[in-house]
Amino acid sequence: MTTALGEKIKAIIRANGPISVTDYFSLCLADPEYGYYRTREPFGRAGDFVTAPEVSQLFGEMIGVFMVHAWQRHGSPADVRLLEIGPGRGTMMSDMLRVIQRLAPALYDDMTVHLIETSERLSELQQEKLAPHGTKVNWHSDFDAVPRGFTLLAANELFDAIPIRQFVRTATGFRERMIGLDIEEELTFAAGVAGIDPAFLPETSQKLPLGTVFEIAPARQAVMSAICDRVIDQGGTALIIDYGHMVTGFGDTLQAVRMHEYDPPLEHPGEADLTSHVDFQHLAETAQTSGVHINGCVHQGDFLVGLGLLERGAALGRDQSRTVQEAIQVAVDRLAGAGEGRMGELFKVLAVSGTNIDLMPFRPVD
Repeated sequence: MTTALGEKIKAIIRANGPISVTDYFSLCLADPEYGYYRTREPFGRAGDFVTAPEVSQLFGEMIGVFMVHAWQRHGSPADVRLLEIGPGRGTMMSDMLRVIQRLAPALYDDMTVHLIETSERLSELQQEKLAPHGTKVNWHSDFDAVPRGFTLLAANELFDAIPIRQFVRTATGFRERMIGLDIEEELTFAAGVAGIDPAFLPETSQKLPLGTVFEIAPARQAVMSAICDRVIDQGGTALIIDYGHMVTGFGDTLQAVRMHEYDPPLEHPGEADLTSHVDFQHLAETAQTSGVHINGCVHQGDFLVGLGLLERGAALGRDQSRTVQEAIQVAVDRLAGAGEGRMGELFKVLAVSGTNIDLMPFRPVD
C-alpha cells in the first residue's frame, strides 16, 4: 500500500534520482497538495498525537506564570509582544492569556499577541479559540512580520518538525543518507555521495559500526538564530520546549506517528506526522554564538514543578469530585513524570534572554 504523496515522491526519484532526508521530511509535512499539515487534523485524541497543552490546562498555565515572571524580572516593560511560533489549535495561548490576565492585568492590557502560523486551517481553529481576546491577537505567516517591541516568545514542539539532515557511516566514512527506490519500486534508505565535515562529528566517530547515523539540523539552527537575534535586538526572553537530548550524540531519531502509534518513516508519507529528536546542546551552542544569555536547560518535569505545577493541580482539584481529582493527577503525572508515556524527562526546556537576568526555575550559572 502507498499514499498519494508516496507516488509523487517515487515519481520525483525516478526523474531526478534519490532525495535527501531533508527533502523527504519537507515534502511529508508541507507538500502543497498532500503534506501532512496541509491535509490532516493532527492534534488531540481524534488525531495522530496529543501535545502537552492538550493534556491539561495546567501546562499552558505554567507557561503563562513563567511569562509573567520573565516580564517582571525584565523590569515590567511596556509595549510587549507575546509570540508563539507553531501554536497548534491555540490551546496553550488561551491558557497562557487566562493566567496573564489574572496575575498581571497591566501586562495583559498593554501587550499584543502574535501567532506565527502557516496553515490556514489551523489559523481558523486558533481564531475561534482566542476570539474572547478580540483584536489583541494577530496572525502572521512570517516571523519577520511581527512588529518591533519587547518580546516574550514561546515555541512548544516547533523544532522537532523542522527538517534534519542525516549521515550514515559507510566503509568510506559518513555519507548523506538518501531515500531512493528498491528493486520492488518501494521507498528505501540508501547512502549518497555527499560527506560531512568531520568537525561536526563527536570525537568517537571513528570507532562506530557501519550503519551508524548522525543528524544535524541547519534549518533548526537558522530558526534559533532568528529567535535569539530578536530577543537581543528588541529585548525579551524566549522559551523553547521540545523532546530530545541535552548532549549531542549518534543515533537515528527520525520517526513517524500515525493514529497515536509509531509508524515506519517511509510507510505512509503525508499521512503520518514526521519528526525527530531535538539536539538541545546544538541549540544552546547556536544561542551562545548569537550572544544571547542562556538561562538554562532543564527537563520539562523539573521546569513545571519548579513553577508550581503540583500546587496549581491541587488547587484545581479542590472541592471537585474524586474522578476529577484523579484525572488532574493523571495529567500532572503525564506532564511531569518519568518513564514511558510521560513527558517529564523526554521533553526539555531551554530559556534564553536578551540580557543577563535570573529566571526561575533555572539556576544561575556562575
